[in-house]
Amino acid sequence: MRAAFLALGALLLSGCVATMPPPAVRAEPALLSGDRKTPRAAAETFLQVVTLVEPVAEAQCRARSEVPNCDFRIVVDDRPGLPPNAFQTVDRQGRPIVGFTLALIADARNADELAFVMGHEAAHHIAGHIPKRADQAMSGALLAGVLAQASGLSADEVRAAQNMGAEVAARSYSKDFELEADALGAEIALIAGFDPVRGAAFFDRLPDPGDKFLGSHPPNADRKAVVLATVRRMTGA
Repeated sequence: MRAAFLALGALLLSGCVATMPPPAVRAEPALLSGDRKTPRAAAETFLQVVTLVEPVAEAQCRARSEVPNCDFRIVVDDRPGLPPNAFQTVDRQGRPIVGFTLALIADARNADELAFVMGHEAAHHIAGHIPKRADQAMSGALLAGVLAQASGLSADEVRAAQNMGAEVAARSYSKDFELEADALGAEIALIAGFDPVRGAAFFDRLPDPGDKFLGSHPPNADRKAVVLATVRRMTGA
């Protein structure tokens, strides 16, 4: 993947905050207007969101102490023609990366949506979902391989069984990981001064995956309910 930083220094924020603002703090109204009719305005809104959300995500990451590296790197995949998408990964040094395509930045209706998505992707790293998914896949592959060998299958059939076992095991917890990231992402966005409930409205524009067996994502209604419950718990509303 070729990812490029937007040409503004705010995108590289990696500072740690000593104290986090209370959930009642709101972002400036200009950030929440959703009036982003030009690419420049969209980029400026995105950078403002990064400025507020990244330090909170890093503080939450360090407070939980579940992963060794909390120095988030926010990147933009500027390849033309890519659909709206956001992702989380780690580089070779283990530094967490949260990426956005230009289409997602342009498609966001307001800063709350960008903040929630950024919090959600950061939450995947904070909760250690990548290594957990890898461990589950490995366990599934090993179990399937043992069963296939015990059944007297050929080497090719054993490999196929291992691949299937890895996929099934990894997908078994995908929905739980998504809901966990939705809840923690809502916390991050709220503490940063945004409205996660308003931000989660972007689910209304996504195809609903329903409740498919071994599906990778839970129903959109379940995800919005988790966000709402998180906000009510944090605000007492």
